[in-house]
This record gives sequence, structure tokens and C-alpha cells, in this order.
Amino acid sequence: MFWTIFWAVIMVIGGFVLLVKGADWFVDGAAGLAAKLRIPQLVIGLTIVAFGTSAPELATSVISAIGGDVGIAVGNVLGSNIMNILLILGLSAMFSVLPVQKDSLLIDLPVLLGASALIVLFGAFDNEIGRLEGGIMVFLLIAYTVFLVMKALRQRDKEGAMVALENHEVVTEETEKKRKGFNGWYDGMKKYTWFLAIATVVGLGIVVGGAMLAVEGAKTIAAEIGINQKIIGLTVVAIGTSLPELITSVVAAKKGETDIAVGNIVGSNIFNIMLVAGLSAVIMPLPFASQGATFLWDGVIAFGAAALLALCAYLPGHKINRVGGGVMLASFAAYYAYLFIMM
Repeated sequence: MFWTIFWAVIMVIGGFVLLVKGADWFVDGAAGLAAKLRIPQLVIGLTIVAFGTSAPELATSVISAIGGDVGIAVGNVLGSNIMNILLILGLSAMFSVLPVQKDSLLIDLPVLLGASALIVLFGAFDNEIGRLEGGIMVFLLIAYTVFLVMKALRQRDKEGAMVALENHEVVTEETEKKRKGFNGWYDGMKKYTWFLAIATVVGLGIVVGGAMLAVEGAKTIAAEIGINQKIIGLTVVAIGTSLPELITSVVAAKKGETDIAVGNIVGSNIFNIMLVAGLSAVIMPLPFASQGATFLWDGVIAFGAAALLALCAYLPGHKINRVGGGVMLASFAAYYAYLFIMM
């Protein structure tokens, strides 16, 4: 049993590493090909980059849904959203005050609250998110993305700027040049169309392979320990797919670079619900129950986390301070204590 669990853990960790690296290659390749086709960089950032950053969560949930492992598929979405707000923003706020940008206040937070409520309503209606509900969610995401693209194009005042959907970060040409110092050979090869095509295909393949590896490892852990797949999806898988956001946000907070921290998380959570859950449901309907355990309560917790974030954001000052961060961390600890009691 020990060695089975040990190798399963290795599979999960290896799968998460492949997910992150594969997503990077996919974004590099696809964005490069789009640029070759003279698609504006602004649009690339709002579509391809946004899709690529959600690729780990999307691949994990889709692979799980196809395999009938709905506990992992749904748990990944809800668990990631809960963790993104209560743990990542809560922990980041302990290092530095997190300001909330105007776009998040006026647009993104209301959209997140609506999306969080929608998935709960769909799940409660007939105890599953069917293909119709999934299609509605994907359609709403497309409409949201089109709105952001149109809005960003109207506001663009600098040629060559890119706006990333998940954080609304403006990346200038100077910033982009700085990012090209990590691997000279790799960056040099990006000028070749054939290399970009290979990077896109290989990156997507690595994402799918990493998802399969992580899901299989998670299933093995659940079976060996004898716990519900729901718990694994809400904890182990959610932690793994949220790890890049956790590291990025905490490091940025420690450096005082907090301007886009909240926007990052809000955008990521919107995509998790509307794209990851929506597209997964279109491919394979997602029952809101797994092995007798319902996700309805966890959906309510995810909505509550979004509501807590909105409460902090709309209070005078429009920021998340240490008090707000402390409440988020305490809520996260209480939720995880509940999960482990339910094991």
C-alpha cells in the first residue's frame, strides 16, 4: 500500500509539472502563430493567453469527466475557486494590502458573483450540470470575452500593448523583451513558424498527458486511502492546479507588486466556472453528486468566498487588508477542517 500511494503521489506531482509546462508551450506557440497571422496582440492576450492559462484546470476536469470521475472534475473547479480566494488572496493580504482595480469593481466581480451563483443554481435544479447548462456557460464566457476585447480596443492608447484577460495586465514591448532572457535558444526559435506549430501541438499534448497522469494518480490515492473522489478533487487536485497562482501571487505580494493580484484571481475564477465547468459539461454532463456526496454545499462555499471578496472590495478603500486576509484564511481553515472531518 505504501509504495502504491508513493508512486501515485509521484504521478500527481509529475502530472502537475507537465500541466504547467505544457500550458506555457501551448500559449507560446499559439500566440506566436496568431501574431504571424497578424492578429492584434491585444486580441491574442484576451483569447489565446487566457485560454492557455486555464488549460491545466480544463484538461484535468475534461479528462476526469470523460473517465467518469466526476468527483475530481467538479471538485477541481469548486476547490480551485475556493482556494484562489480564501487561501491565495488571504495569504497575499497578510504580506501586503491588495488594492482592487476599477475594472474589477465595475465588471469582473459582478460577473464572478453571477457565475458562482449560476453553477450552484444549475447544480441544484436537477442535481447535475448538463450539456445545455454547460453550453449556456460557454456562450456567456464568449460574450464576456468579446465585451472585454471591444472595451480594451477602445481604451488602447499604446501601439503594441497586450492585455491579458485574467489579470487585465498591460504588457509593453519593453516588458516583453525582459521576459526573453530565460532561454535564449527557445526564444530565438520562436521566429520560425514551423517551430511555433510544433510548440503548440506538443504543448497541448503535454497538457493532456499531464492531466491524465495527475487524474490517475489522484484516483489511486483515493482508492488506496478509501476516501471519496470528491475530497481528492477539492483538495489534492485543486491545490495542484492552483499552485502557479499561489506562488505568483504570494511572491508578488512580498515584493509589494499587488496592483493586479485581485484581478488575476477574479479572472481565473470566472474562467474556471464558465470555461472549465461549462466545456466539461458540454463534453460529458457533470452530476453534482459523487459516490453519494453532493457538491451543492461546496458550491455555496465557493459563492460565499466570492461574496466575501466582494464585501472587502466594495468597502471604503476598495482593498483587502490584513483583517480581510485573516478572515479569508480562517474561513479556508474551517472549510478544510470540515472536509477532513467528512473523510
